Amino acid sequence: MSQTTTAPTIGFVSKKTDVRWIPVIGLEVHCQLKTETKLFCSCRYEFGASPNTLTCPVCTAQPGALPVLNREALALAVRVAVALGANVAPRTKFDRKNYFYCDLPKGYQISQFDQPFCTGGGLTLPSGKRVRLTRIHLEEDAGKAVHDRGDMTLVDLNRAGVPLIESVTEADMQTSDEAYEYLTSLKEILQYAGASDCDMEKGSLRCDVNVSVHPEGEGWRTKVELKNLNSFKNVKDAIEHEIERQIEAYESGDKSKFPVQETRLYDATTQTTRTMRSKEDAHDYRYFPEPDLVPFHVDAAFVEQQRTMLPELAEARRARYQRDFGLSPYDAGVITGSRAVADFFEMVVKLNGNAKETANWITNGVLANLSDPTIPAKTIDELPFRPHDLAELVELVTNHTIHNNVGRTVLRTMFETGKSPKQIVKEQGLEQVSDEGQLEKWCREALVGKDKVIADVKSGKTKAVAALMGPVMKASKGSANPELVQKILLRIIQTEM
Repeated sequence: MSQTTTAPTIGFVSKKTDVRWIPVIGLEVHCQLKTETKLFCSCRYEFGASPNTLTCPVCTAQPGALPVLNREALALAVRVAVALGANVAPRTKFDRKNYFYCDLPKGYQISQFDQPFCTGGGLTLPSGKRVRLTRIHLEEDAGKAVHDRGDMTLVDLNRAGVPLIESVTEADMQTSDEAYEYLTSLKEILQYAGASDCDMEKGSLRCDVNVSVHPEGEGWRTKVELKNLNSFKNVKDAIEHEIERQIEAYESGDKSKFPVQETRLYDATTQTTRTMRSKEDAHDYRYFPEPDLVPFHVDAAFVEQQRTMLPELAEARRARYQRDFGLSPYDAGVITGSRAVADFFEMVVKLNGNAKETANWITNGVLANLSDPTIPAKTIDELPFRPHDLAELVELVTNHTIHNNVGRTVLRTMFETGKSPKQIVKEQGLEQVSDEGQLEKWCREALVGKDKVIADVKSGKTKAVAALMGPVMKASKGSANPELVQKILLRIIQTEM
């Protein structure tokens, strides 16, 4: 920061005034639920579909069309609430949140105001910080307005009516790192619960941030809402910029520059925020109960049913992988970062019983290839091979049928062709050679003209033999057993030369 420095404790000490400024941060996270149909109608939703092709009289607000609650959306919402330790209300209702915008066909959004379906709960961050939840409520999404067509605005109502849950935290965070940790942990829980794919690029996870700063020992000051945050990195960067902007504004002494309650947009290119609109209070939305949906009850049996459908969550899996499989905290963290990856890992281990080697091949092999832009598959679900194929590859390497480096080549070919490891090894003649007669022939050829290496080895510098490994592996096209090659080279040098 230009005028402030991070202090040993929470807060920022101004270089200009020596005042310690305390940030106050809260998050509002909108998550699109992974249901087949929308919240109040039977329209399906598919990202990228042709505009206005996934609509009906209900989600486009035609006269006389009535909403019907999607039971699966409620089930997923309750499952998330249980996973977050929240209290599910036995009685809840929907409300109309009135505002007028081109992508809101009814002129109001069906949401929840004073009786959300759950309250309380929260998350404990990896740092140990507890972030409390105020509430989680169900609501329908708006459509999409496209403003990049010159003086024309286009509206796509495919997304109108898609089910969302909005989780609102208490203002328990003081740093951008804590906000980042919270979002990462929340995303894990949403994905493990099967509630959402949390793909921010597709808009299925969206975050608004409330930020204020105040001098240490004083009361809270005006909060500012930040929107247009489409990645966790942007959330972190926007918070850091806004903290600096507000501190500079207060320290200027010019009250006309002091932060006001407003909504600001974050520009990731310039890493700055700008005013979008003055922030509405609840009364500006003129909430009132949705007359077309009666209040409904969520009984205890339904809540318990959703609790039984929760899998083992990421935090518990990380602990188990370290305890039972002996994985490092890093490997356990990488694997459990995605439920699909963790499930794939467990299926492979069940087949080959080798957790550590499997973890190594997933973290350094499978995931590395998935991040390669030349590979069509981008997620574990898109792999052209199955868990039994990776289990087979790990076994081929660990039982020395193929060398580790050859195994990486085989894995790449599996990505490209979907063929099994054994088929690739057979077709390309990659099986490791352990025949000592053939290995000795390659070793003797590699020793020709290598007088210095031979002299170094004979003088006790046995590691010098590594210089001969390359020629042998090249001659064998990578198929020579490296352990046997090293033994044979040392034997020949030490006993015959």
